[in-house]
Amino acid sequence: MTDLSARRTHPIAGLAVFVVAVAAVAVIGSLSAVSAASDYAALQRPSWAPPSWLFGPVWTVLYVMIAFAGWLAWRAGARRSLALFGLQLVLNALWTPLFFAGGRFGLALVDIVLLLASIVALVVVFARRSGLAAGLLVPYLLWVGFATALNASIWAANG
Repeated sequence: MTDLSARRTHPIAGLAVFVVAVAAVAVIGSLSAVSAASDYAALQRPSWAPPSWLFGPVWTVLYVMIAFAGWLAWRAGARRSLALFGLQLVLNALWTPLFFAGGRFGLALVDIVLLLASIVALVVVFARRSGLAAGLLVPYLLWVGFATALNASIWAANG
C-alpha cells in the first residue's frame, strides 16, 4: 500500500522537509564543534585517523545522500520507517556534542554504536521499499562504522 500523503504532497515540498531535518543535524554538529580541528589535533589518534579537514566534505556529501534517501523511501511509501529515520538523526546530532563539546569519548562511543545499529536497521527497512534509498545510505553506514572504530581508538588512547 502506498502512502497517500506522499502522493498529495508536492515532491519538492517533501524533499525540503528531509533537507531541513538533516540540515538541522548538521548545524547542531557544527555549533558543537567550533574548535573541533584543534581539539582533534590535540588527541592521541591512531595512525589511520584521517586529517581533520576531511570530515567537513565527507559529512556534507553524506548529509545530502541521507536527506535524499529519506525522501525516496517516503515517496516509496516507507512511512513506518520514518521514526527510525528520525532516531538515527537524533543519535547523529548527539554524537558531536558528546565527543567534542563534552569530551565524553566513552558516552560518544555508546551513542555511535547505537547510531550504527540504527543505520543498519534503516538500510534493511528502506531496501524493502526502495533499493536506491537503501543504497544511498551504504556510504553513511561505512563512514559511521569507520568513525565507530576511530571513536573507540581515541577513547582507549585518551581516556
